[in-house]
Amino acid sequence: MQNNIDDQLEVIISDFAELKSKPHQYDDYSDVIDNVVRQTMLTRIRAAVTRISGEDSPYSKQLEPILKRQDVYEFERIEMSMGIITALQMDLKAGYLSTFTELIHGEIFADFLEMADYLCREGYKDAAAVIAGGTIESHLRQLCIKNGIEVEIQTQKGIEPKKADLMNSELSKNSIYSKLDQKNVIAWLDFRNKAAHARYSEYSKDQVELFIAGIRDFITRIPA
Repeated sequence: MQNNIDDQLEVIISDFAELKSKPHQYDDYSDVIDNVVRQTMLTRIRAAVTRISGEDSPYSKQLEPILKRQDVYEFERIEMSMGIITALQMDLKAGYLSTFTELIHGEIFADFLEMADYLCREGYKDAAAVIAGGTIESHLRQLCIKNGIEVEIQTQKGIEPKKADLMNSELSKNSIYSKLDQKNVIAWLDFRNKAAHARYSEYSKDQVELFIAGIRDFITRIPA
């Protein structure tokens, strides 16, 4: 779904080019672009950079000081911010962004699975199952973010995080992984629910070990 992410950046770049092309008298474009449009553009830029690269990425860290500058016109902040958007798009197309992000997520999830492994060996199969279950749900969420799939949903109560089974269904539907992988994830989520609801007698230590190994293989084959 990289094309989906690239499209998000391309729309922002195109919209900025349209704003920039407007005939104007003032350097800050205040005669042709109102404050709402300028604020909307800045918000979209920040949201795109954070959503695609993460809050702690070099792109976000370079963007924040620009957005906070008070010594320049608002339109100038937009212009400078577009440099970050362009760099992000170029690195995304070159494959650099996914490599960096996947490395960070891979290391984090590997640490949790090692912890689960250790607990299982020490006889704490239930704690191990809970940690492994949380890892697969977090990985599904990161896969959605990576591939431009929404991780929140509008409900009667407001905007809420999507359930893991819905994310699994949408990831498979968008061909991020196979139907076989989808079925495996369904089984893992059921396993996780048993551990989370104290149904400890319904699985064994050996099954937890297979549970952890399956998740580790899945995360390795389909990095986020």
